[in-house]
Amino acid sequence: MRKTFVLDTNVLLHDPQALTRFEDNHIVIPIEVVEEIDRFKRDPAEKGRNARQVSRLLDDLRGRGNLADGVPNGDQGGTLKVVFCRSETLATLPPELKAGNGDNNILAVALEQQRLEAVIGDQPPVVLVTKDTNLRIKADAVGLIAEDYTSDRVAIADLYPGFCELWVSAEQMDRVKLSPGLELDGLTLPAPLQANEGVTLIDQAQPTHTLLARFNAATQTLQPLQHAPKAKLGRIHPRNREQTFALDLLLDPDIQLITLVGKAGTGKTLLALAAGLNQVADERIYERLLVTRPVISLGKELGFLPGDLEEKMGPWMQPIIDNLDFLLGGEEQQRGAAASRGGHRPPRSNWGDLKTMGLLEVEAISYIRGRSIPRQYMVVDEAQNLTPHEVKTIVTRVGEGTKIVLTGDPYQIDNPYVDAESNGLTWLVERFKGQPLAGHVTLQRGERSELAELAANLL
Repeated sequence: MRKTFVLDTNVLLHDPQALTRFEDNHIVIPIEVVEEIDRFKRDPAEKGRNARQVSRLLDDLRGRGNLADGVPNGDQGGTLKVVFCRSETLATLPPELKAGNGDNNILAVALEQQRLEAVIGDQPPVVLVTKDTNLRIKADAVGLIAEDYTSDRVAIADLYPGFCELWVSAEQMDRVKLSPGLELDGLTLPAPLQANEGVTLIDQAQPTHTLLARFNAATQTLQPLQHAPKAKLGRIHPRNREQTFALDLLLDPDIQLITLVGKAGTGKTLLALAAGLNQVADERIYERLLVTRPVISLGKELGFLPGDLEEKMGPWMQPIIDNLDFLLGGEEQQRGAAASRGGHRPPRSNWGDLKTMGLLEVEAISYIRGRSIPRQYMVVDEAQNLTPHEVKTIVTRVGEGTKIVLTGDPYQIDNPYVDAESNGLTWLVERFKGQPLAGHVTLQRGERSELAELAANLL
């Protein structure tokens, strides 16, 4: 059944292309939304860019006819029109909602469309689409159907894990180790395998006998892990199956985009940095390790930070610095050296040494637009706080010979404009699932400490 969708401003600011995503249905844009879009268009951030794009799209649609009467919206039979809020409809709202603010005007437009449906029998059902929870509650209270905008949402419970288990015979397990690997013919698969998906092979006769493999989509075969078993990362080694799959992808130069998802303490950032340092400083595959993360605080802001850009980024990059110090053994070695001399010395900055040598660069996401980043190993930490548009902007900066790794926990989101199912990280996982250049692993077991693992599970 065709429907009439009344769109709120936040839907268009979240996804300007929402104007084209309702197929053969009718879209109604309240004039209040156009006014709010106009107020946002000078914003220098993402909302401003999206507002300007919405204005351009609406202006292009004007060429197809009068927006007040409705114009064709795409090739599937849908229409779009801009509607004013009628004062008599606003007067019918409950007394608490008659203030005439933006949300109430949008409610009045949706109610007017619903009344038209009652008067004209063939008028399609009306649905208010908004990402504002409170507006959906108000709509329910006045008898309107209200829904969240879900075209870019990924059900977190159904998120692609990046690995699976497969029961095979001992003979089939032995064939995996031989060139060109184990073909899929004759295997009972729980689901179609995706490119670069990790597979745990379990011996049917002896379940304790297992082998880790990866699916090669080009040859349609299962092959043993090539890179993780040979890794020499000093004090870092994979502690579980998921970390082994992740490390194999991180060390494979043919995989250009990797997403690591997992709760706190599963080793996402540490593994990404360890593999990056190895390929930058030891193997010289990449020229530089580039690290960035969203500048979004957990709690209340402390105000403006003093100093130049590097000094301002210091507090935000401290988790990265802590991981680098652990990888390089800086603090432990310095304490031992000082104790052996019977004295004290100021600690060395391992990450500072890497920057001086040109092997490490810390970049603010705010200034990454327009850049081209070739031959670098790029880590985007806390990527769950990014919107799909921001993730697209970052990934499209990747130049020839660059590997990009995005890590994050969808259940630890500090950005008020995204949630576990609409953030850029889970969106990227779903969009790149099965692509030969991409790999993904969901890390499940915490390895930071027993207390950290217990807290992640209980709190």
